[in-house]
Amino acid sequence: MDSLTHIALGAGVGALLGGRALGRKALVLGAVAQSLPDIDFLAGLWCDPAEDLLAHRGFTHSFLCIGLLAPLLSAGASRLYASSGYAYKRWLAFFLLQMLIHLLLDALNVYGTGWWEPFSHERVSGNLLFVADPLFTIPLLGAASWLFFTIAPGKRFSVRPILVAFVFCSLYLLAALMSKRVVEKELLDTCQKKGIAFSRYFTTPAPFTSFLWYCVVADDRGFHVGYRSVFDQSEEFNLSYFLQQDSLLDLVHDREDVQHLRRFSQGYYVVRHQGNSLVFSDLRFGQQMGWVRPQGPFSFYYFLEHPGQNDFLIQRGRIAGWSRSNFIDYARRVFGSQR
Repeated sequence: MDSLTHIALGAGVGALLGGRALGRKALVLGAVAQSLPDIDFLAGLWCDPAEDLLAHRGFTHSFLCIGLLAPLLSAGASRLYASSGYAYKRWLAFFLLQMLIHLLLDALNVYGTGWWEPFSHERVSGNLLFVADPLFTIPLLGAASWLFFTIAPGKRFSVRPILVAFVFCSLYLLAALMSKRVVEKELLDTCQKKGIAFSRYFTTPAPFTSFLWYCVVADDRGFHVGYRSVFDQSEEFNLSYFLQQDSLLDLVHDREDVQHLRRFSQGYYVVRHQGNSLVFSDLRFGQQMGWVRPQGPFSFYYFLEHPGQNDFLIQRGRIAGWSRSNFIDYARRVFGSQR
């Protein structure tokens, strides 16, 4: 998830675990602890863009890493805040829970999280939440802000705001799961009606919501791609087709960056010529305005012949083409308009 969500959630959990003993420190330390696995952003200082894709949400997001890190943090915190009466075991539970929540939450995104590193490179992707979802973040942020200005060490405080926020977020996750199941059933029904023989598929939320879904169905030559809102009334499920064209990688398949890209994409990629460059696109991150441009380019694109132009790989395509009017049209599409 985005950093703001982890900070707000960490602060709320921190208040529940240590607010009475630590006051505001519990919120601040909770926000820090919840954000610690994302220290892997530093890898970008020395990794090339393709390698950095695997470094992010890699070892620092593994159970082994937090198992090693939590005792060290707990020992330091128990000495630094000895006067609070917060014992080592409570600190250990504090840090373990915060970082476990971070790992679980990140695993709900499409990016993938390396729970089992370094023993296995398999990544966990729940495809249930977009990396930034206002309906999930705003309640947590509101509750954490309220607590920050009302909490004090040794005094009682109301946990009702954060509990309400947690209940709302839990219900939202449940609604997202139900929406996902509805859309996947409609997707499979469409494949059956159209005679699409597929080997695998996935659905993942479109930007900022879990009510509009981006769907990809793979066959032996390429991918059927489309968007579907849980509020769509039409039975028609429009899918566009993209050839994978894996053979275009024959001359560069031994390159390290290509191997990294293939592993990162989990096989969901297409290759095409764009101008004078060969472009590798990871389908998992959607299309640029794909809900209105079915043949639009994919958000993730990597220039194989111009590696120096590959900064901000994940983000650059996600923000391309957005404007106020497009955002309004997008909101209408979320709620079922297909104009």
